[in-house]
Amino acid sequence: MEQVMASIPDFEIAEAGISKDNSAEAEQFKFRVDEIFQKVDELEQKVNEVEQFYLSSSKKQQSSSKGSSMGKERDKERQVPSIKKQQQDASRREAAAAKRMQELMRQFGTIVRQITQHKWAWPFMQPVDVKGLGLHDYYEIIEKPMDFSTIKNQMEAKDGTGYKNVRDICADVRLVFNNAMKYNDEGSDVHLMAKTLLEKFEEKWQLLLPKVTEEEKRRDEEEAEAQLDMQLVREAAHAKVVRDLCNELYEVDTHLEHLRETVVQKCRKMSTEEKRNLGTAIARLSMEDLNKALEIIAQSNPAFQAMAEEVEIDIDAQSESTLWRLKFFVKDALELQSKSAMSTGGNNNNNYNNKRKKEICDAIAKTAKKKSKRTSS
Repeated sequence: MEQVMASIPDFEIAEAGISKDNSAEAEQFKFRVDEIFQKVDELEQKVNEVEQFYLSSSKKQQSSSKGSSMGKERDKERQVPSIKKQQQDASRREAAAAKRMQELMRQFGTIVRQITQHKWAWPFMQPVDVKGLGLHDYYEIIEKPMDFSTIKNQMEAKDGTGYKNVRDICADVRLVFNNAMKYNDEGSDVHLMAKTLLEKFEEKWQLLLPKVTEEEKRRDEEEAEAQLDMQLVREAAHAKVVRDLCNELYEVDTHLEHLRETVVQKCRKMSTEEKRNLGTAIARLSMEDLNKALEIIAQSNPAFQAMAEEVEIDIDAQSESTLWRLKFFVKDALELQSKSAMSTGGNNNNNYNNKRKKEICDAIAKTAKKKSKRTSS
């Protein structure tokens, strides 16, 4: 009844037995229903947001379901951190990781000093003097020039432009020697010096590499843990939204039930002739609308099987609320059906639908006849 009342004109309210003198009261009903509809729209938007969140979460879990059973059990036992605590943990984690990386870079700096102190390191300490040496094709062969003074400046930079990772320094050190070997012939002194120093560097790098690998693994684990914490926070927030939605939906349902009861109390009883006319009107509904009418009956009568093969409808046995809901629904449905028939110029002749419709309409007519005989006797 609550959904119909929002669109019922004054003459329909009068027909239901609500005096036009009480039009202000009727308008109040409509206003309250409009408020509820607005609230329902807001709730529907929230439901869609929650649904999208859990759909995206489900896809992420499917794409990253590689953890062990022990890891999954541990995840289940994790407590949901607060946003503030997570931010504090992230700051501490980043600070600790940066400190560890600085220590690795310090140790790598020792390797760089050992290499640059070698007697053959002098050709690689400063940028190549391309013009002074007349190396006109240097930039055609070497895409990214590199030297140890540039590396040193990057390692000591304090403005945030320096190296952030040991592997980045390692790549530039290799580039210094690879550039020299690429530009200079294999039998040249510079090529031999670069090759020798690169081999020495690789030996020293292999000693530091396990620590670098361990730190990278630790960072990956911490990042995965941080992402899990963030996911738990989001899920907790959306779980709260779901709980709030349930409470709000319950309140909306309570308001609608109150409105329904109030409207029913305002409606007069439907006469025998009106009930008979209602049964006749139901028989004119399309199969789709007829099923909707059966659902309206089922809402107030849980024992009524709307989708059963054989349906018997006793109009007189229906509550006043159900009768008026049916009346307004049938009126609107027939108006739409009439407009649709005029625009299409034809009807849907589905044999199964027509057969079921005839069975239901016959059941309504049969029940009406029984009631009529009982009344006349």
